[in-house]
Amino acid sequence: MSEKLKVGILGATGMVGQRFISLLEGHPWFEVTTLAASARSAGKTYEETAGPRWKMDTPMPEAVKKIKVMNVNEVEKVAAQVDFVFSAVDMSKDEIRAIEEAYAKTETPVVSNNSAHRWTPDVPMVIPEINPEHFDVIKFQKERLGTTRGFIAVKPNCSIQSYAPVLTAWKEFEPYEVVATTYQAISGAGKTFADWPEMEHNIIPYIGGEEEKSEREPLKLWGKIVDGVIETAKEPVIACQCVRVPVLNGHTAAVFVKFRKRPAKEQLIQALRDFKGIPQELALPSAPEQFIQYLEDDARPQVSEDVDYENGMGVSVGRLREDLVYDYKFIGLSHNTVRGAAGGAVLCAETLKAQGFISKKKDR
Repeated sequence: MSEKLKVGILGATGMVGQRFISLLEGHPWFEVTTLAASARSAGKTYEETAGPRWKMDTPMPEAVKKIKVMNVNEVEKVAAQVDFVFSAVDMSKDEIRAIEEAYAKTETPVVSNNSAHRWTPDVPMVIPEINPEHFDVIKFQKERLGTTRGFIAVKPNCSIQSYAPVLTAWKEFEPYEVVATTYQAISGAGKTFADWPEMEHNIIPYIGGEEEKSEREPLKLWGKIVDGVIETAKEPVIACQCVRVPVLNGHTAAVFVKFRKRPAKEQLIQALRDFKGIPQELALPSAPEQFIQYLEDDARPQVSEDVDYENGMGVSVGRLREDLVYDYKFIGLSHNTVRGAAGGAVLCAETLKAQGFISKKKDR
């Protein structure tokens, strides 16, 4: 492997930024060299500004403690230091769209955890095992932006990770109608129980914007590139409810599915176990060896037992059974801040590098 790519993290002090830093410690391809955040953090060491609010369950890596945090709004200055950036900035959607495009226009690829560009028609929104071919839309995005190597790519919402891969594995059986209820961890809101004590022994039956994302984003994953933009799929139609529950990490989903080609239970389980994609074929550094595991125990998956499956990059499925109204129902579980956030973005960046979309800046 040649010299590592130099990576910047935009929004480095927040929970997702911290997760990026933890996941990238010792990465074989990428080295975190630049950290950027709001003006109030700029000029301080990362340890000074993020140390008092470090939320990871592993210590802050030594390699980042003394890095001086830069002002994320000084786009040219930050971009000059790196080969590409991960974006986890905490701004309004309009501000995020503007700043991510500004970084892309400096010829710096942006791999974003944010939702602001998920519905920009020429921005690929990718789970690498599902739709890596959507990265081909980048050439059209570059034409719009007037860039040669700068672009934006995003990962989808954390709430869909526990069921969209499952439905993709079952594509041959033509699922056409889905009802899902997601039970979402508080870290999805950037919180711990110390930050949000009222969540203890409580549930909140509303998470702003989550139901729309959970119903619509899988359809973009399953869409096709048409005339330089991604045209979303029409099916399966998904109806979703999203509930906040007193769990730190791990989004669970209870899902009901109707199929046009009704399969046997054994066929569905085998399809899950056989499902893989480019990350597994290329053995990318962050790729789970077995993307989806099926658990026979009726009491699984459980957050306490299964959220860290494949270092948080895998999906756990259980309780697959026939239903009286729908054809089948199941329970899915994924780690919302690893596969569902920073880890999913890191895997996207690895796929982009493997496919030649991200490389070293020649003039840096």
